[in-house]
Amino acid sequence: MANLKEIDTYAKTWIKEAGERIKSSFEHKLNISTKSNPNDLVTNMDKETEQFFLEKITETFPGHQILGEEGMCSDVSDLTGIVWVIDPIDGTMNFVHQQRNFAISIGILENGNGKIGLVYDVVHDELYHTIRGEGAFMNDVKLPPLKAVPVNEAILSLNATWVTENKKIDPSILAPLVRDVRGTRSYGSAALEMAFVAAGRLDAYMSMRLAPWDFAGGAILIEEVGGEVTTMTGEKLDYLKGNSLFVSKPGLHQLISEKYLSNL
Repeated sequence: MANLKEIDTYAKTWIKEAGERIKSSFEHKLNISTKSNPNDLVTNMDKETEQFFLEKITETFPGHQILGEEGMCSDVSDLTGIVWVIDPIDGTMNFVHQQRNFAISIGILENGNGKIGLVYDVVHDELYHTIRGEGAFMNDVKLPPLKAVPVNEAILSLNATWVTENKKIDPSILAPLVRDVRGTRSYGSAALEMAFVAAGRLDAYMSMRLAPWDFAGGAILIEEVGGEVTTMTGEKLDYLKGNSLFVSKPGLHQLISEKYLSNL
């Protein structure tokens, strides 16, 4: 059975190759369709990139399971053994409209525990990566442990829709938090926003609804640098189902949970 370093080496090679394939598509016309709603976009490159990973992984590691966004991989009903959780293009709307602010995200689990995390900002050629217990990096630069920050100095990333139009929670619950933090941002890619938390560019990120492939790679990165990762109600993430998500620097997580999220 392959060890984690060997798996990580292959994953890094493949994610860079996939990134080059995506960049080479910029000059060609995309085939764009929708999934759950008119704003839930998928392109031929999403599907082709997932197929690329599927072929590489099954050929090299035939015993591994693969959970991918576009449904081209086999159904995963449990997390036994090695499971690759892949988002071929996280931030497809940005990919379509901007040709930037999107990422390839890979989380690799062993018996349900996150072991390898990779988030690749394709356009900026920034690969955030970690093997559990060996530190997290952006390319070759080691990311320092995250330090606590007070709420009034925090930069929070969230989609404004969750504050103004979300049907699952009362918008008034998040409004005080938005007023109290130093500033808010929204990048349109959960994987990138989580990588930015891991790198200290953001202090916290939250979302009401994400799938495992959205957060798997980023969650492993954040935990490796001492950040905290839970659902919005403080529960452990489920890597087989969708979750809400709240990630932040240490200490900030408890402050926000107790003062602003206790009524969720």
